[in-house]
Amino acid sequence: MALNFGDMLDAVARHRGDSLAISGDDGDLTWAEFDARSNALARGLQEMGLKPGDKVCFMLFNGAPYLELLAACFKGRFVHANVNYRYLSKELEYILDDSDAAALVYDDQLRERVEGLSDACRSRVKLITTAADGDDLGAANLEGLIWAHDSSTLDITRSPEDQLFIYTGGTTGKPKGVMWAHADIGGALLSPLFGKEDRSGSVDDIVAKLDEPKGYLRPLVASPLMHGTAFTAVLTTFANGGHVILTDNSGSFDAPRHWQLVEKHKADALGIVGDTFAKPLLAALEQKSYDTSSLKIIGSSGVMWSMATKQEMLKHIPGATLVDSLGSSEAMALGSSAMTADGEVKTAKFQINEKCRVFKEDGTEVKPGSGETGLLARGGLLPLGYYGDPVKSAETFREFGGQRYCVPGDICSVELDGSITLHGRGSACINSGGEKIFPEEVEEALKLHDNIADALVFGVPDPQWGSAVTAVVRLADKDGFDEQAVRTFLREHLSPYKIPKKVMPTDEVIRMPNGKPDYVTAKMLVAG
Repeated sequence: MALNFGDMLDAVARHRGDSLAISGDDGDLTWAEFDARSNALARGLQEMGLKPGDKVCFMLFNGAPYLELLAACFKGRFVHANVNYRYLSKELEYILDDSDAAALVYDDQLRERVEGLSDACRSRVKLITTAADGDDLGAANLEGLIWAHDSSTLDITRSPEDQLFIYTGGTTGKPKGVMWAHADIGGALLSPLFGKEDRSGSVDDIVAKLDEPKGYLRPLVASPLMHGTAFTAVLTTFANGGHVILTDNSGSFDAPRHWQLVEKHKADALGIVGDTFAKPLLAALEQKSYDTSSLKIIGSSGVMWSMATKQEMLKHIPGATLVDSLGSSEAMALGSSAMTADGEVKTAKFQINEKCRVFKEDGTEVKPGSGETGLLARGGLLPLGYYGDPVKSAETFREFGGQRYCVPGDICSVELDGSITLHGRGSACINSGGEKIFPEEVEEALKLHDNIADALVFGVPDPQWGSAVTAVVRLADKDGFDEQAVRTFLREHLSPYKIPKKVMPTDEVIRMPNGKPDYVTAKMLVAG
């Protein structure tokens, strides 16, 4: 039978028992403890009235509760749906409505966001909090659900067609829920384990390989679990019977803490978000020596990290391989670029997955070395589409030569050796520190300000963030501009990471005659 993650977790726990499954700020959990707690939580969710196929939204920071809840959803046949913990109430409500959520599980620190939901939304969604005694919103306590229920293995028949959702960051509009069947995402992620990418891989195959030597079994997951990269890294680690290391990420990034955890747990892999994480990590290494000899790989996804930072990192950890991964919630792995102390690779150059092709708009493939550009597309095992959005599904999941492909929007050229050079996204989406920001949303918020007549928002290359959110605004009263006051105003309407790092006023017309944004002029104004 094809793979189901609930069945997989049951089987791995039986074989791993006293081995560590999770280490977090609150201590360690063995596989047996992880298994028991997630079984009990699944029963708690059932008792609250959740049924197979119900969607559960996760608004949680990195930590064991996220993974316990994830396992409980797999075991109870509920559907995981991630929520960015930076979202304000309006953005949270959009995800709850769009996903048809039956439940929202949230960190107590985010209570005000939940309080800000409409009464209609709060009344239809079951609330669960990490607060010790629940809260005055009527939310149940997560830990209480675990302690109040039987922790034995559930008597339940699961299906390879059970689903999980991964919400995108909104690359081409509002966030969309990518619908993955367990068998499809499992087959795509675990193809190195199974030896091929198809739906034939099973729980029995996973168990049979548990004691075989593996490359990486103790990853320190620094990037947020709410993002697809960390989420899928956890699934892969659990399938290998490994040990996931986490630390709370509710505050600012704590680079020394991450090196302490590498040293303590002998982490063999570290997952980061480009220079946004790599530069603070490098600064911490330069200030103090840590034992990093266990690290075999440092992987980055979401933002490419600079050659200079990689070179300096390898001086401190010469035995590590530094990897840029290219992927998306819709396609999983598209390609990767690796660098070691023995050699360098050009930034933005990737070796692509064997299931990938590069197509021109007419459906023909881009020839290697031609200098032509096309859209990167991935075949093989793919999601069912976007939840409740057949139009966007048809735009992203297209047929070429009678085969279905995912086309996330990456524009690239193909080199003679078959590698690709990435040129960017076809959309205007800004990728800042691993977060995807939709310019139109920020523009509309800016135009709510009394003194802003028009606004354009775009990304400007930035050594730390990859792209810094930047705005050019046309003022109603050019003598009344206060940049800091504009930022303060935006905090009422946007998550902090969406607020422009720079807001530049201008008297210029920043639109073309047809009314479309004139980004060329706007960027020239910023560049001076």
